[in-house]
Amino acid sequence: MSASKRIACAVIAALLMPLALGAGPAFADEPVKPGATRKAPEEKKEEQPKPPANMSSVGGVLLGLPGTQVKLGAGAPVLPKELSARSWIVADAESGAVLASHNAHWRLAPASTLKMLFADTLLPKFPNRNQVHLVTGEDLAGIGEGSSLVGIKEKQSYKVRDLWLGVFLRSGNDAVHVLTRMNQGLGKTVAEMNAHAAELQALDTHVKTPDGYDAPGQVSSAYDLTLIARNGMQKPEFREYAATPRAAFPGEAKPGKKRETFEIQNTNRLLTGDFGIAPYQGIAGVKNGNTTHAGATFTGVAERNGRVLLVTVMNPSSKEQHAVYKEAARLLDWGFAASGKVTPVGELVPPKNAVPVARPSGGTESGAAPAAGKQHPETSGPAVAAAAEEHSGGVGIALAVAGGVAVLLAAAVFLVNRRWPAAERSRSRSRAAGPDPDVRP
Repeated sequence: MSASKRIACAVIAALLMPLALGAGPAFADEPVKPGATRKAPEEKKEEQPKPPANMSSVGGVLLGLPGTQVKLGAGAPVLPKELSARSWIVADAESGAVLASHNAHWRLAPASTLKMLFADTLLPKFPNRNQVHLVTGEDLAGIGEGSSLVGIKEKQSYKVRDLWLGVFLRSGNDAVHVLTRMNQGLGKTVAEMNAHAAELQALDTHVKTPDGYDAPGQVSSAYDLTLIARNGMQKPEFREYAATPRAAFPGEAKPGKKRETFEIQNTNRLLTGDFGIAPYQGIAGVKNGNTTHAGATFTGVAERNGRVLLVTVMNPSSKEQHAVYKEAARLLDWGFAASGKVTPVGELVPPKNAVPVARPSGGTESGAAPAAGKQHPETSGPAVAAAAEEHSGGVGIALAVAGGVAVLLAAAVFLVNRRWPAAERSRSRSRAAGPDPDVRP
């Protein structure tokens, strides 16, 4: 290399050296011990909104406080660390005792978990599941852009059972719209859902759209969604639909040909499983949801060793796949391990018209009422009964989770049998409502 070229290279290197030194990552100006290496700064987490300082105290004063509420007793496991949801709750489904909660009454967008209230309100209106409805264009009008659909077509006939399977399994907003029209329209259905929420004392809930599609002012809470699920699970059809992993759904009817069907699968991943997530042992429903505004939401019910727990998780900020289900599963695991070892922080209140019943003294700290023929001497009963003993009869039937995941869910025989809100009121409301004049035969 000639002398002139060497000089030119030296000049270029001198010019580029400061740029090279400054081109690396910008670390905090902290001393580094000999032999140690600097760590890159963690990415800033997206700032999360904070819950209101004052929230509803329905079910107990602690439930109205922001933050996590739990009273651990001797031998109780600590709560899972991997929880990022804005709001969650774990409750004993039979006694109503709230074992732990986090911002339980924070009013948030519910997404399709609101369909639980839709079903709990309208199921008694259509007692004949074989009733057939011919779908019109008006039935399908106004479905929100990007809505989840089961695939209902205009000028096709569907049984009421098909429509409910579309609601529960595929979270089909088209099925919700058809049932809403069968119930004489949006205004009537929304009014009835709001009235039913008030009856259940789900006072954080305000309905604007029956399908849970994002709408200004439409809110619910982890506490309310758990109340609603608990009430819905009284109804045999509600339980059946919520626990169905997959079903055949009618396709388009063509002249001269047998109507074909296609399979629909439940979008509740704790029920059916998915890549990276296994079906949860003992799961029996209930409902999931996901919208831009609400994020992911989920309410589930599961049974293990005679105990039945309800959990609701709303809007996790974690980036892990299926975060809402994984956090729900962690809370269920914790709840089953903690039963009998925690003092309840509140309770799921009974509906306004439920009949109170005197409780025996010396209640349980877990809030879990012993099942018939079972004693849990280490625990004591909740402060308030969900229903009169003679009316509770409970859910009273074993509900096996059927379908292709039956082997995986062999333990998911649903044994809920006591301490649910009185089912009698659903029957009386159905009788009072009478036949729906807008339903086609």
